[in-house]
Amino acid sequence: MDVLTDFLNWAWARHQNPLSWYIRPLFILPFCYFAYKKSVRGIVLTLLAVTSSMFWFPVPATPDPRAVALLDVERQYVGGPLTLERTVLTTLLPIWFVALAWGVRRRSWLVVATVIGAGTCLKLAWLFREAGTNAWLIVPPVALGSAVCASVLLIAYTRVRNRPA
Repeated sequence: MDVLTDFLNWAWARHQNPLSWYIRPLFILPFCYFAYKKSVRGIVLTLLAVTSSMFWFPVPATPDPRAVALLDVERQYVGGPLTLERTVLTTLLPIWFVALAWGVRRRSWLVVATVIGAGTCLKLAWLFREAGTNAWLIVPPVALGSAVCASVLLIAYTRVRNRPA
């Protein structure tokens, strides 16, 4: 058990690096691509990449105290007791991915945009409720990631729609 605890401490320290916060929303793009191509292997690899991306970057030399507090809230949630609220919120994550894949497969860009927007809003609402003003720290990475994803998905939508039959 000490090995697992050591690994989690090592990973959470690296997750304080803001680069990991900026890269994570971008995994929506390969997930959507692989869902569109019906590539289960690609989807699984994307999910592994998004999960592991929290520790791709080095520990910041001087971690932002707000980042430490924000991630402490997330860590308490992950390691906290199993409650009805926690069960419901945790269940929303796979439902979100299934809904996103379903929207992409049906080529329902409105569903895709709605799922991404709803997931983003729910995550931010939860963080503001649990972490207070420290949650403002996550808004720039989320906003930039959402803008990039929306732009790329809009380009994909336009190309698919204008493709000759």
